[in-house]
Amino acid sequence: MDAPQLQYATTTDGVRVACWALGTGPPMIYLPPMPGHVLREWESEVFGDVYRSIMGRYRVIRFDFRNSGLSERPPVRANDDDTMLDFDAVLERLGIDQVTIRALGPAGLAAVTYASQRPDRVSALVLSECFASFSDIAGDTQVSALMSLVAQDYETFTETMANIFFGWEANNSARQFASLLRASMTQEEFVAGASRLMESDVSDLLPQVKAKTLVLHHRGARLVPMAAAQRLADGIPNARLVILEGETVAGPRDDPAETAVIDDFILGEQAPSHSAPPAQAGGTAVILFADIADSTALTERLGDAAFREKARGLDEALRRGIASNGGTAIEGKLLGDGVLAVFGAAREAIACAQACHEGGRHAGLLLHVGIHAGDVIREEGNVYGGAVNIASRVAGEAAAGETLVSGTVRDLARTSAGVSFEDRGERELKGVSEPVRVYEVRWLEAAP
Repeated sequence: MDAPQLQYATTTDGVRVACWALGTGPPMIYLPPMPGHVLREWESEVFGDVYRSIMGRYRVIRFDFRNSGLSERPPVRANDDDTMLDFDAVLERLGIDQVTIRALGPAGLAAVTYASQRPDRVSALVLSECFASFSDIAGDTQVSALMSLVAQDYETFTETMANIFFGWEANNSARQFASLLRASMTQEEFVAGASRLMESDVSDLLPQVKAKTLVLHHRGARLVPMAAAQRLADGIPNARLVILEGETVAGPRDDPAETAVIDDFILGEQAPSHSAPPAQAGGTAVILFADIADSTALTERLGDAAFREKARGLDEALRRGIASNGGTAIEGKLLGDGVLAVFGAAREAIACAQACHEGGRHAGLLLHVGIHAGDVIREEGNVYGGAVNIASRVAGEAAAGETLVSGTVRDLARTSAGVSFEDRGERELKGVSEPVRVYEVRWLEAAP
């Protein structure tokens, strides 16, 4: 794919801002967590792969704020008003009236500022590992250590920051990211930006955001605590908070679970189906677990042979339901009293749950069905991990003929047509350290 064509937008105060736009679909400004360099980003695997992966669904827009990357560096230090002018100039240059802004980490501060002041220009906000005030993250020891490094040793700072974002084992990606940071800003420029960041607080602007807003946060994320995401979502009217499994921090990434949530939120029914990936060492999946209600009592009442005959008929129906909805049955856990299957999208798993119940009714058997989403370990055709355990425990909380989903799945499938979710409260699940909020799936149309 050809490199994007560099353009320059001129702000109303005369500053030239570098930008490009590529792709088809709703326009989306992508704001990395740190100042960038729009051409070198494209050439790197760190950002380039992410941009290319979403360009089939969105018109991706990147620009360098003034005093960074390929944009002009005026003599006066930038402020929030200047940031607004940079956004305005880029949208005017590209002929765009309304845009979605996807921001990661500290970039969420600029995104919230612009959305609050230009409600007519921002249709949606997607904020990943973001916060409303530097004070929300200032207590983190890694943040404190990083901020002290900026003025002392710029190379050490950029290398350390990159390794925290990507993990110390991701050597090549981390090196590229560190190099991008140094190409984007000099040490002096970064020190000035860090000073501005430490003074940043957009808390008072949150109630003024009119755009529909999705706040995403990974449960084990470093640097940005869960409380920061919750405060951000609480402050923005009607914002949706989605908690994802994993330890992803605010670096560029293409997390399948996060991608599915964003696509459902922005594209709705036009969102592509995120099919389950082929078996691999690990990854994120939507997990469906179902078992036959009162199987022990049914075996005693019907006799083992009659019960097994019914179960075999159900087994065939379950296989058809899983395959027709894009799922993968986990062999070795399909026969007997239960079924385990993985999917690439929550709505696929929920559609399969409906098919499972219908198959159970035809076989004269009722099912408990539970669905959860999270990281799994894949090995020799099987899946393991805490997320699988939670799916099983959620199924155990379901009544006969009922489907319960975790809050994670409910958020993933919230825009799915044809279903609604009834809050059934938090449950203490065996082997799970924290309570899990569950929702009953209600189909708005009767099953055929």
